[in-house]
Amino acid sequence: RFGTVVGCATSAKDNPSTRAVVRPRALLSLKSRCSVGRRRSESTTHTRDPACAATTPKLATDVVALDVSNHLVITDVFVLASAPNDRQVRAIVDGVEERLLGLGAKPIRREGEREGRWVLLDFGEVVIHVQHAEERSYYSLERLWRDCPPLDLPDEVRRTLSDGSDETPV
Repeated sequence: RFGTVVGCATSAKDNPSTRAVVRPRALLSLKSRCSVGRRRSESTTHTRDPACAATTPKLATDVVALDVSNHLVITDVFVLASAPNDRQVRAIVDGVEERLLGLGAKPIRREGEREGRWVLLDFGEVVIHVQHAEERSYYSLERLWRDCPPLDLPDEVRRTLSDGSDETPV
């Protein structure tokens, strides 16, 4: 019924009415096939926690960490943070990068720095999104990734966010 299978599809010669017929098991997306049984490694926590903590001295708001490991193959955690202006977005990014470089983690990719509205730092297992508050509400990444569970933030970040203070935690 499916014809001769080559990879996930049949050739048009075997089934002239369609170019390719996909077997049902091949309909599973790449991310769901590759992420089955994946667990966050220790290095993910060693990158995520300092990244979150580095956002607070630069007055980041709405810091959230999402576990995207069951939905994405390329990373395990998204860290989201907001700032009210472009200059502060850049300051937060510089603070996070400086802190993680001190721990020996180098970003694989850094995007969006020129505009300063949404800067992405890719550290492999952890991707940090620092967004201008307007971009954060417009793109609403939390809504887009609502199926991903939030992760616990380090204590110093939680204290600062719950206090609503602008002081650096001690």
